[in-house]
Amino acid sequence: MADQTPAPVEKTKVEFSLMQLIPNMLTIAAICAGISAIRFAAEGNFALAVFLITLASILDGMDGRAARYLGSDSKIGAELDSLADFVNFGVAPPLVVYFWGLQDFYRAGWLAVLVFAICCVMRLARFNVDSRTKTTLDDGGYFTGVPSPAGAMLVMLPIYLPYAFGANVAMPDFLACLYIVLVGWVMVSRIPTWSFKSVSFSRSNVTYFLIFFTGFVACLVSFPWATLVLCCFAYAGSVVWAVVELKMAKRKA
Repeated sequence: MADQTPAPVEKTKVEFSLMQLIPNMLTIAAICAGISAIRFAAEGNFALAVFLITLASILDGMDGRAARYLGSDSKIGAELDSLADFVNFGVAPPLVVYFWGLQDFYRAGWLAVLVFAICCVMRLARFNVDSRTKTTLDDGGYFTGVPSPAGAMLVMLPIYLPYAFGANVAMPDFLACLYIVLVGWVMVSRIPTWSFKSVSFSRSNVTYFLIFFTGFVACLVSFPWATLVLCCFAYAGSVVWAVVELKMAKRKA
């Protein structure tokens, strides 16, 4: 009797160019930056920890755009990006704040860290579900809730303040805990926040924008802590403005 065993199917080799791997390399670099920020915060080097989380935010903004530009979008890349967002923006920033000044207030401080992390992972889960069901969180130029990278930069405001203006303006521990919880709440809330993706400039205004951007980078290099404080208050103001603007638009409609 002839052998009926089917011949093994030969797997087709799939090769990827180095350019196609760049988006995933950027995501992995962002994860390394976020995890390293936790290490340096535990060692007391908070300036480097904040820098690494800022770097992770920049890399997070680059990897998705690089994937679309290079045509190398993939399911594993999307999942990797989501996991990176949780590590870099849901875990590292509140831990940096905890190591900075909440260890003496450890019970309430740790609870605030947990609340923020859970809020971040819930936002990311909601974003993933909405992406798969084609209902985006970015609607009409507005996000629903504060995006996780923005939340990560906002939650570190208790660190920025004393570095920028001295120990006299440091947040009390209890207030810092409440602030961390508040930032976590606005991440999962339905509050409309301004989407920078909707910003566009006419050709005549591009030069002015580039001059403004140059000034911003110069301030960030020369006065990093004060600039970060200003960015936090400016972003909070933009959230309030978005809420007011959207309500006015609905009334006119």
